[in-house]
Amino acid sequence: MLVFMSLMDLQQSQKKTVGSKQTLKAIKRGQAKVVYIALDAEKQVTQVILQACQSQGIQVIEVETMHNLGRICGIEVGCAVAAILDS
Repeated sequence: MLVFMSLMDLQQSQKKTVGSKQTLKAIKRGQAKVVYIALDAEKQVTQVILQACQSQGIQVIEVETMHNLGRICGIEVGCAVAAILDS
């Protein structure tokens, strides 16, 4: 249930990043609250994000597919990484 609520939070959030480049920038700037990673995304993309999250102590939530993460973010294509930003 906790993960479901977190996905709803991402869907409803006005302040979020969609995509690995924007999310990585937000992590490095200390703006990311929670990061979402699609399990079927390329590991070379997600590994950098995971390492950045670990070093910053940011919670990571895994989403089953890029397609699902993209839908949750309100886009028509798949998405490897997204984040909710601090308000």
